[in-house]
Amino acid sequence: MTTPQLIVSIFLVVTSVLLALSVLLHKGRGGGMSDLFGGGMSTSMGGASVAERNLDRITIVLGLVWFLSILVLLVLYRWSI
Repeated sequence: MTTPQLIVSIFLVVTSVLLALSVLLHKGRGGGMSDLFGGGMSTSMGGASVAERNLDRITIVLGLVWFLSILVLLVLYRWSI
């Protein structure tokens, strides 16, 4: 394994953990596993809060970075750079 492959692989692992944590931080929408643990008891009166919207944006950016790092790793493995 070359140095760029190692660096991108470590970056991919860190991004994967951050993406999983950001997904788990989202508020439950109801009707799924969140209801099993008591998440269905609360109701939201209004739209999403500012924190929830920011968490959505962070999750989307992390997902894009995660996907791009997979593509970069694919290119690095393909051409053995």
